[in-house]
Amino acid sequence: MLVLKRKTGEAIQIGDDIELMILAIEGDQIKIGIKAPRQVDIHRKEVYLSIQEENTEASRSTGLIGQLLKQQEK
Repeated sequence: MLVLKRKTGEAIQIGDDIELMILAIEGDQIKIGIKAPRQVDIHRKEVYLSIQEENTEASRSTGLIGQLLKQQEK
């Protein structure tokens, strides 16, 4: 993991298309602005993990439905 120190108003550039800007530091909270192409999905980590879990569960359900349909065709 790369660790960088930044002050309010400073930024970090990721590749050619993504910029992270430190907007404010208030106690133990940091406000970050993100400039990225619209096609880049940006989520808080806990939201991303929840989406991944829901997708995994949905794919399992779809697989079970497919198996049941195959059994009915026999």
